[in-house]
Amino acid sequence: MINLYTITQELKPLQKQLNNHKLYNNLNSIDDIKIFMEQHVFAVWDFMSLLKALQNHLTNTSLPWIPVNNPSTARFINEIVLGEESDINEIGEPKSHYEMYIDAMHQIGAETISINTFVDTISNGFSINEASSIINLNTKTKAFINFTFDIINTNEPHKIASAFTFGREDVIPDMFFQIINQSEKESAASYSKLTYYLKRHIELDGDQHGPLSLKMIEELCGNSEQKWNDVLEVAKKALTHRIALWQGILDLISVNKKALVTL
Repeated sequence: MINLYTITQELKPLQKQLNNHKLYNNLNSIDDIKIFMEQHVFAVWDFMSLLKALQNHLTNTSLPWIPVNNPSTARFINEIVLGEESDINEIGEPKSHYEMYIDAMHQIGAETISINTFVDTISNGFSINEASSIINLNTKTKAFINFTFDIINTNEPHKIASAFTFGREDVIPDMFFQIINQSEKESAASYSKLTYYLKRHIELDGDQHGPLSLKMIEELCGNSEQKWNDVLEVAKKALTHRIALWQGILDLISVNKKALVTL
């Protein structure tokens, strides 16, 4: 039967492809980082919905309250919600990581109109597809978000946990180390908020959240061969969509570089 070891072995080729993506070597100017952030912010945003879906399934968020089946998993999810939704920024203010990311975008001059319009449109009752169309969201970024919500809409915690663990938490530290290494070529002052955000994620995800999320997978799958198969399938799709998102961002950066050359 499939287990965590099997899954980690099966995912190695995709993780290697992700960690060696050409995108990282092309993040060598402020303009490149701006383009990256203007697309990646949508992944920062929809990550919270993955997390909140897990919170809804694995903790009790309804009334009247009753004890949950697995307090250890509930504690893990609640700790991540605390860190992601109300962490402390670099000057001691409580903020969500999404808001920290928006602040970092403002600091380097990245455009936030698209993501702000997107979120405002959804808050006014429009669907994700409608909001994506209104802002003309990049095709690969839209596909990434749609996959996230397709998994959420299964209402199956082990599948949501797989996308969360193997498509997000488990790969974030490696990806972010790559980005920091590239962005430090520019002025440190221009990246202070972004650097704080990235290092905070590395600290939380690499040291705490990553190992705990793997334990969550084990608890949710138990001895069910079907659930373990589902987890592997979703994990592969999640990484494939992440790679496609990275390629979409690289394509945008390449187009911008070519436009600058012709000026």
